[in-house]
Order: sequence, then C-alpha cells, then structure tokens
Amino acid sequence: MRLYLASTSPARRALLAQTGIEPVLVAPGVDEDAAVAAAAAALGRNLTGPELVAMLAVAKAGAVADARIAGSPVDGFVFGGDSAFEVDGVLHGKPHEPAVARERWRQMLAAGGGTLWSGHCVVDRRADRPADPAADRTGGTGRAGTVPPVRQVDPSDGGPLGPAGHLGAVAPGGSTLVAAGDRVVAVDSAVLTFADDVSVDEIDAYVATGEPLEVAGAFTIDGRAAAYITRIDGAPSAVVGLSLPVLRSMLLRGFGIAWHDLWSM
Repeated sequence: MRLYLASTSPARRALLAQTGIEPVLVAPGVDEDAAVAAAAAALGRNLTGPELVAMLAVAKAGAVADARIAGSPVDGFVFGGDSAFEVDGVLHGKPHEPAVARERWRQMLAAGGGTLWSGHCVVDRRADRPADPAADRTGGTGRAGTVPPVRQVDPSDGGPLGPAGHLGAVAPGGSTLVAAGDRVVAVDSAVLTFADDVSVDEIDAYVATGEPLEVAGAFTIDGRAAAYITRIDGAPSAVVGLSLPVLRSMLLRGFGIAWHDLWSM
C-alpha cells in the first residue's frame, strides 16, 4: 500500500520511516500565506489554530491527490499535514529570521509553554477504492484518553473551510477526526511546558544554529531544543510534524486500513 507525503519535510519523512513506512515525497506547491489570507477574508475573522492547520493540511493533500507523479495518477493514500504553535492566544508559524525566532522564544518562556496544533488530511486515491467511501469506516470509541472516533460530516456544511470547518473547537491537548467523502481530516494537539531557567545566552546559542528558523514555533523536540522542554501532554510525534496515533486511526477507522499494511517489506 503506497503512502504519498504531500510535503518535503525531512522530519515527517524520518518519522514515518522510523515506523517502517517509506512514503513517496511530493511537494504540494501550496501558497500557505495566500490560502490563510483568503480563508480569513471569507470568514471575516482570523482562523483558530485547529482551523488553520486543518485547512492547510486539506489544501496540501488535495493538491497532490489530483496531481500526476512521473506521468501517472496517484495510486494509494495521500497525507497532508501542517503545524502551528499557539502562545497566549497568538499563533506562530515558521519564524524564518533569527530576530523573530529570538523574540518567539522570549514570549514562549515568559508564558511557560503553549499548544502545538497539528493538522492532518488523508485522501483515498487507490485505483481500486470502494465506490462507497463510508463502507470501511469502523468508528469505535476506545478507552478514555485515546484517539476519538471518526465523525461523518457533510463537507458543504463546513463553510469556506470545507471539511476543516468542522474542526475549529478542539481543546488544547485533545484531538478530533471527521470524514467527508474520500478524505478524513483530523487535528491533534500537544501542550508543551518549557524549562523556567533558560537564559538569554542559551536562546542566542540555539537560534545561531539555524535549527528553529524553518519550523513551526521556532523549536523541534527531535533536535537541540529537546533539552529545554520539560513536559509534553499529548503525542510527542504531533510536535515533530504528524501524530502517528491519529494517522493510524484515520487509516483504520476511516478506510479500514491497518497500520502494518503500509509497512515497507
């Protein structure tokens, strides 16, 4: 079973590879700033964290699902993801510039932490996919504290955001999953706590490595910043770039596909 990753993120690819999945990487070519601006204009307000990451995940997955790869149509599942870090009600994406990264770190440390929002979208583009997309959806509530079941929704009821419009109300540290036609969309989140004794010199040294400049929130937990994070409430993989437990549930509950069906043998 082939999984196409609508991203060129080394972290997401490495995360999947560690679990035995070798995805096909495809750059989605989505203008994220323009997509967010258009959505905010249509809504007449700023997007919430869950709305933003879900909307961009849908846009990225959709762009690759409808593309031709090496002259052939996609045959398998397409995953798109996006992340944003929220501190005191303000969403932070990639800082790009050292000065911005340093200021982000000062704000995060002053607040003590924040919430990492991780958006997911899986589109079914199997050549032999069932005519009824809902046929393989198994639901299942699981134990308290585990990934919730997939809810069936009408994409036309999501307003300007489409399926992502059903994912705006997620509590920090929680997750939610919805199915709309040939796709399942989800948001997972993790609440992070930072060490309370990180110095200005440590911030400057970290920013000087360049690591935080092109990652949401200006930090990674699979790199040098791991030593500054004292607690994670939620799936650690969500902070890296995609929530493995949520992706597993999307495939199993949304399409009847077991996680090991995607393993590279």
